[in-house]
Parts: sequence; C-alpha cells; structure tokens
Amino acid sequence: MSVSRNRDSDCSHTTCVCFSLRKTARAVSQLYDDYLRPSGLRGTQFSLLAALARGKPMTVGDLAAELVMDRTTLTRNLRLVEREGWISTCAGKDRRQRLVEITDAGREVWRAAIPRWQAAQRHMLNGLGEPAWPRLRDDLNAATEAARQQVEI
Repeated sequence: MSVSRNRDSDCSHTTCVCFSLRKTARAVSQLYDDYLRPSGLRGTQFSLLAALARGKPMTVGDLAAELVMDRTTLTRNLRLVEREGWISTCAGKDRRQRLVEITDAGREVWRAAIPRWQAAQRHMLNGLGEPAWPRLRDDLNAATEAARQQVEI
C-alpha cells in the first residue's frame, strides 16, 4: 500500500528551504574563499570590509543587522580582522556601544582583493547565465525578508 505525502510536510533534504539555501551558501562561500585565498582574505572578511568601506564607522549592532549576522558571530569575525589591523573599534556615545571602522590597511587589502572577487563573480555569473542573476538576486532578497519577519514560536 502506498502512502501519499503532503509535499509541505515532507521534511527531506530535497524539499527543505533551509537545507537548500545552506548547501548553496556553503558551495558559493567555498568558491569565493578559493578565489580570495591568495589575497589573505576569506569571503566573510571581504564582505565585512566591503560593508565598512562604504562609509563612516558603524555600531556592531548596525553592522550585524546589515550583514544579517548574530552579534556573537560578528564579534568573533571582527576580532580576526582587528588582529590583522584591518579594522579598529572604539567606544561609542554609550560605553556599551562599540563603533567599528575600516583602517587604511583594511581598505588597502580589500581593494587589492577586488580583482579576485571580480573573478569569482564572473565565474558565478558564467555558471548561472548572466540574465538569471538579477532574478535570483531578487528571489534571495525575498527569502531574506521572509525569514526576517517576526514569527510567534
């Protein structure tokens, strides 16, 4: 006797949104890490420096929100790039608040890594087919927004 399955309740890895997105994120992260490795940066560090390179110092909370990272993970990542001298941190208006800023050395290593990032980006766009990227980017942004909506658990 066959049992029919309701597709929504099928919790296999082939239908799980979380599994599929994490698998894709790991594969893409590994690719960018491979391209960026000669620069001394990992993809997470490149993204962090890119976010800081756009403007003035940011609070850890604002940076965490922009990168959609929890503060603990971000703080761990910040320690690594601060140890390299690529960012600096200082107290904000409130002593509990920390401000993060890219240093000249951080901006230099980030700029030097841009061609490697561009090569990784070209690799992905070629693999996806460039016309598919804007649609995929919009779908990923929609997934991010759906995940960030408050839910009662």
